[in-house]
Amino acid sequence: MPAETRMVEMIFPDAANHYGTLFGGNALSLMAKAAFIAATRHAGSSVVMARSERVDFTTPIRVGELLDLTARVTRTGRTSMTVEVLGMASPTTGGAGRKALSGQFEMVAVDADGRPQLVARNLNEGTIQ
Repeated sequence: MPAETRMVEMIFPDAANHYGTLFGGNALSLMAKAAFIAATRHAGSSVVMARSERVDFTTPIRVGELLDLTARVTRTGRTSMTVEVLGMASPTTGGAGRKALSGQFEMVAVDADGRPQLVARNLNEGTIQ
Protein backbone atom coordinates (compact mmCIF):
# COMPACT_ATOMS: atom_id res chain seq x y z
CA MET A 1 0.00 0.00 0.00
CA PRO A 2 1.47 3.40 -0.95
CA ALA A 3 2.46 5.78 1.82
CA GLU A 4 0.03 8.67 2.02
CA THR A 5 0.07 11.99 3.83
CA ARG A 6 -2.91 14.30 4.25
CA MET A 7 -2.70 17.96 5.23
CA VAL A 8 -5.34 20.63 5.49
CA GLU A 9 -4.48 24.31 5.06
CA MET A 10 -6.71 27.33 5.54
CA ILE A 11 -6.06 29.98 2.90
CA PHE A 12 -5.48 33.36 4.53
CA PRO A 13 -4.95 36.75 2.84
CA ASP A 14 -1.17 36.68 3.37
CA ALA A 15 -0.96 33.63 1.05
CA ALA A 16 -3.10 35.21 -1.68
CA ASN A 17 -2.41 37.22 -4.80
CA HIS A 18 -4.11 40.47 -5.82
CA TYR A 19 -7.13 38.47 -7.06
CA GLY A 20 -7.83 37.09 -3.59
CA THR A 21 -6.80 33.55 -4.56
CA LEU A 22 -3.91 31.36 -3.43
CA PHE A 23 -0.64 32.62 -4.95
CA GLY A 24 0.93 29.95 -7.19
CA GLY A 25 4.27 30.06 -5.37
CA ASN A 26 2.55 29.39 -2.05
CA ALA A 27 0.59 26.54 -3.62
CA LEU A 28 3.83 24.97 -4.87
CA SER A 29 5.37 25.34 -1.42
CA LEU A 30 2.44 23.55 0.22
CA MET A 31 2.58 20.77 -2.37
CA ALA A 32 6.35 20.35 -1.89
CA LYS A 33 5.87 20.17 1.88
CA ALA A 34 3.28 17.41 1.53
CA ALA A 35 5.54 15.50 -0.91
CA PHE A 36 8.48 15.86 1.49
CA ILE A 37 6.53 14.47 4.44
CA ALA A 38 5.14 11.51 2.46
CA ALA A 39 8.57 10.63 1.02
CA THR A 40 10.35 11.01 4.38
CA ARG A 41 7.89 8.70 6.08
CA HIS A 42 8.08 6.20 3.23
CA ALA A 43 11.89 6.22 3.00
CA GLY A 44 12.57 6.26 6.71
CA SER A 45 15.32 8.82 6.08
CA SER A 46 15.93 12.39 5.05
CA VAL A 47 14.90 13.32 1.52
CA VAL A 48 15.41 16.20 -0.88
CA MET A 49 13.46 17.25 -3.95
CA ALA A 50 15.20 16.44 -7.21
CA ARG A 51 12.47 17.55 -9.59
CA SER A 52 8.94 18.80 -9.79
CA GLU A 53 7.07 17.64 -12.82
CA ARG A 54 3.85 18.81 -14.34
CA VAL A 55 1.84 20.90 -11.91
CA ASP A 56 -1.71 21.80 -12.87
CA PHE A 57 -3.73 24.58 -11.29
CA THR A 58 -7.25 23.49 -12.17
CA THR A 59 -9.33 26.08 -10.35
CA PRO A 60 -8.57 29.10 -8.12
CA ILE A 61 -8.51 28.59 -4.37
CA ARG A 62 -10.07 31.58 -2.65
CA VAL A 63 -9.13 33.25 0.61
CA GLY A 64 -11.21 31.62 3.33
CA GLU A 65 -11.31 28.20 1.69
CA LEU A 66 -9.68 25.00 2.89
CA LEU A 67 -7.10 23.18 0.80
CA ASP A 68 -6.94 19.46 1.49
CA LEU A 69 -3.66 18.03 0.17
CA THR A 70 -3.07 14.31 -0.32
CA ALA A 71 0.48 13.17 -1.12
CA ARG A 72 1.03 9.55 -2.15
CA VAL A 73 4.27 7.74 -2.96
CA THR A 74 3.54 6.03 -6.27
CA ARG A 75 6.98 4.68 -7.16
CA THR A 76 10.02 3.65 -5.17
CA GLY A 77 13.38 3.21 -6.83
CA ARG A 78 16.81 2.51 -5.35
CA THR A 79 17.32 6.03 -4.00
CA SER A 80 14.32 7.95 -5.31
CA MET A 81 10.56 8.07 -5.00
CA THR A 82 7.82 9.62 -7.09
CA VAL A 83 5.18 11.44 -5.06
CA GLU A 84 1.85 12.56 -6.51
CA VAL A 85 0.08 15.41 -4.77
CA LEU A 86 -3.61 16.25 -5.20
CA GLY A 87 -5.24 19.37 -3.77
CA MET A 88 -8.98 19.67 -3.19
CA ALA A 89 -10.50 23.05 -2.29
CA SER A 90 -13.68 23.43 -0.27
CA PRO A 91 -15.54 26.02 1.79
CA THR A 92 -14.89 25.99 5.54
CA THR A 93 -18.57 25.32 6.12
CA GLY A 94 -18.32 21.95 4.39
CA GLY A 95 -19.83 20.96 1.12
CA ALA A 96 -18.37 19.36 -1.94
CA GLY A 97 -14.68 19.78 -2.61
CA ARG A 98 -13.33 20.43 -6.07
CA LYS A 99 -10.02 19.44 -7.61
CA ALA A 100 -7.88 22.55 -7.48
CA LEU A 101 -4.34 21.42 -8.19
CA SER A 102 -2.16 18.39 -8.79
CA GLY A 103 1.49 17.65 -9.38
CA GLN A 104 4.26 15.11 -9.29
CA PHE A 105 7.53 15.38 -7.39
CA GLU A 106 10.69 13.29 -7.51
CA MET A 107 12.27 12.93 -4.07
CA VAL A 108 15.68 11.39 -3.27
CA ALA A 109 16.72 9.74 0.01
CA VAL A 110 20.00 11.24 1.26
CA ASP A 111 22.53 10.56 4.00
CA ALA A 112 23.89 13.09 6.53
CA ASP A 113 26.25 14.49 3.87
CA GLY A 114 23.45 14.97 1.35
CA ARG A 115 24.51 12.08 -0.88
CA PRO A 116 21.88 9.73 -2.33
CA GLN A 117 21.33 6.57 -0.28
CA LEU A 118 19.17 3.50 -0.65
CA VAL A 119 15.59 4.04 0.37
CA ALA A 120 15.39 2.46 3.84
CA ARG A 121 12.11 0.72 2.97
CA ASN A 122 14.01 -1.25 0.32
CA LEU A 123 16.62 -2.30 2.88
CA ASN A 124 13.96 -3.38 5.38
CA GLU A 125 11.98 -5.40 2.84
CA GLY A 126 15.06 -6.85 1.17
CA THR A 127 13.92 -5.74 -2.26
CA ILE A 128 14.90 -2.95 -4.56
CA GLN A 129 12.49 -1.94 -7.28
